Amino acid sequence: MIPNELRVRTASLFCLFAICYILVLINLGFIQIINRSFFYTLGSHQYQLQLTQLPLRAPILDRTGRQFLATNSACVSAFIIPTRLKNSTALTAFLKKHFPHASDRLAQCSSHSFMYLKRRLSDDDLKKINDEQLEDIHLLQESSRFYPLPSATPLIGFTDIDNVGRAGIEARFNQQLAGTPSSMRLEKDARSGYFYFSKQLTQAGAESSPVQLTIDSDLQFLVDQELAQACARCNAPEAAALIINPENGDLLALSSYPASPPHGAQLQLEHMRPKAVADQYELGSVMKVFTALAALEERLVSPDEPINCKNSTQCVIDGRTINTVRPHGVIPFRDVIAFSNNIGIAQIAKRLNEKLYDHYVRLGFGSKTSIPLPGQAAGFINHPNNWSAHSIISLSYGYEISGTLLQLARAFCLLAHNGHMVQPRLIMNDEIKVSKEALYRPESITAIREIMAQTAQHGTGWRARIPGCNVMIKTGTANTLVNGAYCHDKNLYTAAAIIEKSDYQRVIVTFVKHAQMANAYASTIAVPLLRRIAEKMIIHERVV
Repeated sequence: MIPNELRVRTASLFCLFAICYILVLINLGFIQIINRSFFYTLGSHQYQLQLTQLPLRAPILDRTGRQFLATNSACVSAFIIPTRLKNSTALTAFLKKHFPHASDRLAQCSSHSFMYLKRRLSDDDLKKINDEQLEDIHLLQESSRFYPLPSATPLIGFTDIDNVGRAGIEARFNQQLAGTPSSMRLEKDARSGYFYFSKQLTQAGAESSPVQLTIDSDLQFLVDQELAQACARCNAPEAAALIINPENGDLLALSSYPASPPHGAQLQLEHMRPKAVADQYELGSVMKVFTALAALEERLVSPDEPINCKNSTQCVIDGRTINTVRPHGVIPFRDVIAFSNNIGIAQIAKRLNEKLYDHYVRLGFGSKTSIPLPGQAAGFINHPNNWSAHSIISLSYGYEISGTLLQLARAFCLLAHNGHMVQPRLIMNDEIKVSKEALYRPESITAIREIMAQTAQHGTGWRARIPGCNVMIKTGTANTLVNGAYCHDKNLYTAAAIIEKSDYQRVIVTFVKHAQMANAYASTIAVPLLRRIAEKMIIHERVV
């Protein structure tokens, strides 16, 4: 028989264990049911990191599909987990010495579960981290953008540190090049303590797809070489050139010099824009060819009509003093254009009056081209409602109208394509846009082409002559507007030409800004540049 005292002790002990068991069950209930979400989140933060990753950014290709204009290169980034530091003292000392910017951010990110120390580590940065061997610093493989053809970077643009397009084609087609992101989980191996990317995706994204341009990368490189040499020869700060196929509007080269900031200068957005598209200028006498076309179309003049150019370099018409480079007497209208005589063209423009504005608009000036580049300039044409008594004279030889080099090339494509408007094309998959109806009579187009061919034979464009090719050209030298007044020491030099051989056709535009040399005219600066580009082009394209 069990003594009463033992029974009491046994019952008391049983009740004590029962109470403890009930308390444990209650506590587990709080943990597993009531506070389940809190502890689940806490545990997840201790061994999991949720990351969002974009697919590998697609390349940008040239017209052949074999040459990269933008591609990816591998890089390494360093990160830490501020909430799980094992040796914060050593880490802080290391960061203060080698990565002071990260050290300053660490104090602000102490409660974060992820923090980059630095993206795209240099070899020197990587060596410092590997030498220190701090277990709190983890390395991550990433990709960065690489541009094999520096001369194309103003056109291609660039991406930021997160590979998001910020300029040029990279910005315009960012969604296509980037794809859509996938969500991934970074987990901790409980046995080894290392971090690795989980192969399990929480959300799958869409693959990126490449963009193929009409640009010929080899031709782009050759043009860029010529621009650099031209700037060195005439001591000019800027130059630009483009080549376009007038049959379908394909841009084969679109180059600006310099394509990058001066050595040691900070990269700015202005360095990363194609000047031939983004900048607009008063182009000067190169516009005379369109004044002549308008007058021929309106039947206000014929190519052989004698025009009295006053046999002087200076003349007053309607109270406006007009200067021209060389004096000419009575010469055929075709020679007015070939010799680029301002006095002669001003008299013809007065016959056109407001119709000249209409023809400039018909030729595409004042409106953007259809190429999908951000930052494209529309240009400007002074409307007749705002004209002064002298506006028609200014408009006749390229003032009070501003345009881009691409707009100029588009207008020359119309001359090459028998009066049909050809829209420039930069993306290979884009539709070819050529107007079904000719905008000008065949007689007008033929006459102006003959005048430009004559300009290349014995006029201001004679330096562009290429044996075996038919060259049709017009030049322009224009003063730059500085502080509200035209500066005679700062000029723009432009040449535009159609190069033909049998069925082969190309339109080339060259431009040099503020050249500093003796006898500086478009005929001595922009025309020789155009010829050298044309010679390399016809060899590259195996025309000769």
